[in-house]
Amino acid sequence: MDQNIINLYDEYTHVPLTREEFLRRLTKITGSLAGAMAILPMIEVNQAHAAVTSSQELFTEYITYPGVPAEMKAYIARPKAEKKYAAVVVIHENRGLNAHIEDVARRVANAGFLAIAPNALAPLGGTPANEDEARTKFQELKQENSLQNFINVFPYLKTRKDCNGNFGCVGFCWGGAMANSLAVNVPDLKAAVAFYGRQPDAADVPKIKAAVQLHYGSLDERVNAGIAGYEAALKSGGKTYELYMYEGAQHAFHNDTAPSRYNEVAAKLAWQRTLDFFKKYLA
Repeated sequence: MDQNIINLYDEYTHVPLTREEFLRRLTKITGSLAGAMAILPMIEVNQAHAAVTSSQELFTEYITYPGVPAEMKAYIARPKAEKKYAAVVVIHENRGLNAHIEDVARRVANAGFLAIAPNALAPLGGTPANEDEARTKFQELKQENSLQNFINVFPYLKTRKDCNGNFGCVGFCWGGAMANSLAVNVPDLKAAVAFYGRQPDAADVPKIKAAVQLHYGSLDERVNAGIAGYEAALKSGGKTYELYMYEGAQHAFHNDTAPSRYNEVAAKLAWQRTLDFFKKYLA
């Protein structure tokens, strides 16, 4: 697919552009409105395409915990055996908790962990079915509130009888940036994995105590602009980290509901590296 189209969609979903402006510019690239409408199903995220990971062998539930300015809600998945597990916080993109991220949480659970996937939009009423509305709601979130709401996950986890107190997190896009922020702000965190997430300020990197694993797509120029500074700060601070660049991969290459950007080879390799990382540092 034309890289200009993918770049435009990335701008639409992250700047964000209005849908009218997005379609106007897409029409200009494709040459006609009919061409633009034909392209849409190939580039837009569709939750109906989510690869469904069976919950048959898992325990799952929805829970609430304290948040600001209102309570938070989250999806839980873990193996059915009643024992203590290391916990992994699964952090969604800028669309809120949806079928895809719940599926990712089940993948984490199937690997032998207690997965918890909070919904950043819970204090604003939850995730709208319409993705444009979801992204618009994200503009209403206060960054400091969102950070506190994810920090609050850890005191909640400490109250669970099925959690052993070893904590990790994995986030994607907006969630990748949050994973980096949690590494800075949660001393108890042992492992943080960020997929194509905005990097923290270099001045904050010395606060990181967790091992950090970073995944980037080589075509993701917007996010990749911050890699060099982050890596330099990690190196100078003597931090434990792994950084992987996936050649030919786009932003959101792990999201199997994004047909134009999903990269099966890169996604599977990055995910196996993620699970191996958690097994190493959360044991």
